[in-house]
Amino acid sequence: MSAAQPPSDWRFCVAPMMGCTDRHYRYFARLLSRRARLYTEMLVAAALTHGDAEKLLRHDPLESPVALQLGGSDPQELAVASALGAAAGYDEINLNLGCPSDRVQAGKFGACLIAEPRLVAECVAAMSAAVSVPVTVKTRLGVDAHDSYEHLAGLVEGIANAGCKVVILHARKAILGLNTRDNRLIPLLDHARVHRIKRDFPALHIVVNGGVTTLAAATAQLAQVDGVMLGRAAYDHPMLLQTVDAELFSEARPAHTEASALAAFLPYLERELKAGVALRQMTRHLLGLFAGQPGARDWRRWLSEVGPHARDARVLIEEALRARAGSPARHAAEG
Repeated sequence: MSAAQPPSDWRFCVAPMMGCTDRHYRYFARLLSRRARLYTEMLVAAALTHGDAEKLLRHDPLESPVALQLGGSDPQELAVASALGAAAGYDEINLNLGCPSDRVQAGKFGACLIAEPRLVAECVAAMSAAVSVPVTVKTRLGVDAHDSYEHLAGLVEGIANAGCKVVILHARKAILGLNTRDNRLIPLLDHARVHRIKRDFPALHIVVNGGVTTLAAATAQLAQVDGVMLGRAAYDHPMLLQTVDAELFSEARPAHTEASALAAFLPYLERELKAGVALRQMTRHLLGLFAGQPGARDWRRWLSEVGPHARDARVLIEEALRARAGSPARHAAEG
């Protein structure tokens, strides 16, 4: 990596995942990696423009660089929501064209918009005009019958002309009517199509998503594209993030152990607990911390069974660690 070619700010990203990438997870993830780009769960633009935007957009400055992902199809509503996000301190506004769920489809946003490239371009143009931070798009390769390379290239060209310089491509098309889980597995991945988009649009930052589960696989993809985005692999195995800065950005940074990561996270847990956040809302993101190691099941069981009733973060963590080690644990965490 030469000084003349600095790594893209999107070189490594953690995907937006409903029920997963809330502000508590993002804070913990940032403790493990300074360079990983983090994304919120998708927020519906209308919820921001008509609801409690301050509450929905709440996040810690430490999370940066962090992107707000929006769902919607009304250009002006998306523009207002984008402005709210930028004012709240988000470093990027991302438009969701990937979610295939029935609820999202009924609201006319997510993957179904792939069939309407002109409307997508109008949305991106309105969002870009409303903010100074980057406006990006995360999309599938196609949807239902709209799955030709020509359709995808037309979609990408339209959003590029509207001001988008970063496109995140989930390397599968969406099939409306399938549940969300099946849409993560069907049809087969087509990384070659993502690579072709990069060749045909060399000025764009192209990020590949889907099927990349290790940093070795990410490195291989970076020979073809500007960035990689990991989803479940990063969430279910959070310690994967600890070597991202060194392996993908050539930055010397002491790697956390599980114990040091927990110690760094504990002040946040105690602070948020005092603010009224239920401990289980935060510790659920730690279930995969010891994935693949001895005692991982006991760790998960203790957090899952005792965590919902716990009132003391430090005691809960200590007892979960003892349970993992096979030592007798007490229920003092319940207070």
